[in-house]
Amino acid sequence: MKFQTHRLSVSTRGGNDIHDLTPGVTKLLDDSGLEQGQVTVFAPGSTAGVTTIEFEPGLIRDLPEALDRVAPMGVPYHHDAAWGDGNGYAHVRAALVGASLVVPFHGRRLILGTWQQVVLMDFDNRPRRREIVVQILGE
Repeated sequence: MKFQTHRLSVSTRGGNDIHDLTPGVTKLLDDSGLEQGQVTVFAPGSTAGVTTIEFEPGLIRDLPEALDRVAPMGVPYHHDAAWGDGNGYAHVRAALVGASLVVPFHGRRLILGTWQQVVLMDFDNRPRRREIVVQILGE
């Protein structure tokens, strides 16, 4: 087994900004020379998440709207009372979505569904530069 660690740099707008990481992860996997194994995609920080969706305009609107119903902006959060940064909702959303995702691969190809892409969601209330960690374990 071999192990590689890489980073993908992504500039985000915050406010539920969604980025398709699939092309970057696919390139790293192709360049790795590994034929089969697992790729872990991890977003350091507590106001972003990594998941899979069909990266299309409807779902790019639907997912944030669903999260607005579960963890709305503009309501009191204890985090905001403690720190005064107004992003308590972003922390809750990131915890619900999760910071990482593991995707198997075979033949140097991610095993994803036909309409499935790996995405970064930035929930924070300001633009950010995110350094996404991509670890590839395989042979």
